[in-house]
Order: sequence, then structure tokens, then C-alpha cells
Amino acid sequence: MFENIREDWQSHNRQWSRHGFWVLLIYRFGRWRYGIRWRPLRMPASFLYKLLKFLSEMLLGTELPCEAVIGRRFVIEHIGGIVVSGDAAFGDDCIIRNGVTVGLRNRGVRGSPQIGNRVDIGAGAKLLGPIQIGDDAAIGANAVVLCDVPADSIAVGIPARIIPRKAALSALATEEASR
Repeated sequence: MFENIREDWQSHNRQWSRHGFWVLLIYRFGRWRYGIRWRPLRMPASFLYKLLKFLSEMLLGTELPCEAVIGRRFVIEHIGGIVVSGDAAFGDDCIIRNGVTVGLRNRGVRGSPQIGNRVDIGAGAKLLGPIQIGDDAAIGANAVVLCDVPADSIAVGIPARIIPRKAALSALATEEASR
């Protein structure tokens, strides 16, 4: 737990005032308390976690349950309106921004996104259902992703269309050349 907290602090530019760091601190504490085997010690830790989680949701507007799996060096760039389902999973070095929803497509039907390493999720994006997001993918702002996104791709639009990153870079180069 302490190694992850140190890395989270470093990922948030070593600033204690970053709200995303505090959300992750509460998340890491919630995960850590599951390892306490002695019930009389685990009970107050669980109560403290639930209290901190409630305050975090109210004050910071970020719902990140400890049942979700979050990799190392996770960055919450801006807080507010972030909702992550308890069965979602993130790889290492991911970035999310305000207004992001990562969760179920239909109520009562299990299956949340499984997100790879180094994925950058733009503000307001919605990732819904049992989908796979590959390593080094980028999800554009306000995209609604309902299908798998391969590695090294960009997902943009509503519903999201998938663009291979190389094609996106060559399109930008062509556009720059035409100017």
C-alpha cells in the first residue's frame, strides 16, 4: 500500500493538494484493509474507509470503490463527476479526467471495461459494458465507447469510432502539409 501511495503522490507532481491524490489515498486504504485478517482490527478500518469514501464522494465528486482494480501510477487529472464500477480494471500509468464513467452498460448485467496500460481517457468519456481497451489507447473527450479498442488506437465520437494511431498521425501530417 505505501509503495503505491508514494508512486501516486509522485504521479500527481508531489503535490499534497491534488484532489485526485486524496481519492487514490482513500482507495488504496480501502484495498489494504482487506488484508487485515483479525476481525476486531478490520472492523474499525472498514468503518473508517466507508466514512472516508462517503466524504470523498460528497466533497470531491468521485466514486472509486475499492473493489475496482487500479494499477500503479494512476492519475486523476481533474476530479468531479467520475464514476468507476466496482468490477472495472485499469492497468498501470492510466490517466482519467473529470466526467468519466467506466461501468456497466445495463443495470443488473455484470461486465465492466478492462483497461490496459498507459490508457489516456479524455474528459466526459463513457466506457460501458464488458469491453477491452488495449495498451497505449487514447479515448477522446466525450466519446461513448461500447466496443473493444485495440492497442495503439484512438476512440472518438458518439458512438466511438476507432482510428489506428498511425492513421490519425498521418491524417494530421497531411492536414498540416495542406496549410
